[in-house]
Amino acid sequence: MARTLIGQVVSDKAEKTITIRVDRRVSHPIYKKQYNESKKFTAHDEKNEAKIGDIVEVSEIAPMSKTKTWKLVSVIEKAKVLGGDA
Repeated sequence: MARTLIGQVVSDKAEKTITIRVDRRVSHPIYKKQYNESKKFTAHDEKNEAKIGDIVEVSEIAPMSKTKTWKLVSVIEKAKVLGGDA
């Protein structure tokens, strides 16, 4: 079973590639204070369907390049468009 992650798209500039940021909340082992950590992953987007701000689900695959080892599964939530013409 392949691992899946849910994150927000922070870049869609490259052709068929998106960069997502996955945030998680962790507890300090000694002081027990809660804090946020984030990590970026590059994922393959075959149809160029994800845009900046979208919430997406990605799944782990065999490496496609030096950094791409994830593939877009679905767009969970589209980004809200601000100030666009209706």
